[in-house]
This record gives sequence, C-alpha cells and structure tokens, in this order.
Amino acid sequence: MYDVSIDKLRKELDLLPEQIGNESFLNGSGLGNEIPFWIFHYPAEHELFVRSYFPYIEKSLSNYTFKHLNIFQVLIDLLDERKLLDRIEAQEKRVGHQKLKERLSAPLSQDKIARFIESNVKIDQLDFMLISGLGAAWPLLRGHELLSALQDIMRATPLVLFYPGDYDGRALSPFGMVESNNYYRAFSLNPSDS
Repeated sequence: MYDVSIDKLRKELDLLPEQIGNESFLNGSGLGNEIPFWIFHYPAEHELFVRSYFPYIEKSLSNYTFKHLNIFQVLIDLLDERKLLDRIEAQEKRVGHQKLKERLSAPLSQDKIARFIESNVKIDQLDFMLISGLGAAWPLLRGHELLSALQDIMRATPLVLFYPGDYDGRALSPFGMVESNNYYRAFSLNPSDS
C-alpha cells in the first residue's frame, strides 16, 4: 500500500502547479510519443485533504485554459441528461447496490462517459484537463477504464487523474487495497516516484 504522510503529500501537492505549468508537461515532450496522461496518486484516507487543495491548484494555474472535472458529477450529469437519475434512486432501494451496478454498466459504459465528456468540454481548446472524484465513482467506473476511454478524445491534450490508491507505473490499485491486474500506461506526477 502507498503510504505517505500528510506533510509529504502537502509538499507534493504544493509542487503540482509548477509541474503542470512546465512547458515539457504542456507540450508532452520527453514522453516518447506516449499519450500525455498523468496520475497523481495518494492514499485514499487523504481524499478530503487532497480535495481541499483543488482551489489552490486551480488558482495557481489560472493563467492556463483547463477544465477540472469531478468524474462522479459527470456520471450524475450523464444519468440526469438521459432521464435515468430518479429511476436509479428508486431501483437502488428495490434491488440493492450490486444489482444496480450491473444495470448501470450499459448507460455508464466507458465509451458513453468519454463521448459525454467530449460533447460537453471543448478539449481541443484546453491546455490540460484535471479529473478527480474517481473514489466516489468506484466501482461504477474504474481508473484504467476511464483512461482507456479518454485516449481517443484527449489526443495530445495532457490529462491529470487524481487517484485515491496506488499506482506503480503499470497497474492502478483502487484505495491501495483492491488487487488489480489491469495494466495501464501513464506517467506518475508524484515527485516521490521519480
């Protein structure tokens, strides 16, 4: 499990605006033609602390054109647009969490989520995109699925996924407790991983 103190996490979060504002980050240079997807991972128990840093990060990056998406809110907006949200709330009480998750797999497929983002965000006009809220969206949406679905729509626009769990450069482990054999190729934005 990825173990980091609040002090170390604070230092890493303090460095994020400088890292993201760096020309090599914005241009994707030095990535060997890889997609400019970055993961900032942290222990899930520090989720609220990380969230509290978003206003600082956004203000520090205000000279850039970017979008910060809470992916859980994106899922709610997608379901609401399709007029499914009220029915889902009623179904959850009737059929339970697991059955509801199964029923939501089609309306919340990774491709539909990616297309919804693409239709609501002018990605080609962004310098980069930040995505958070994955912990709240799990297990309806998993990190590797989201990143895979976003590859085609993001193209060369850098993306930073704030990830509550472990990332070892190959596999994402939600909350640092769930085993994952799902390989995903992205770059770590955590200075301690360098």
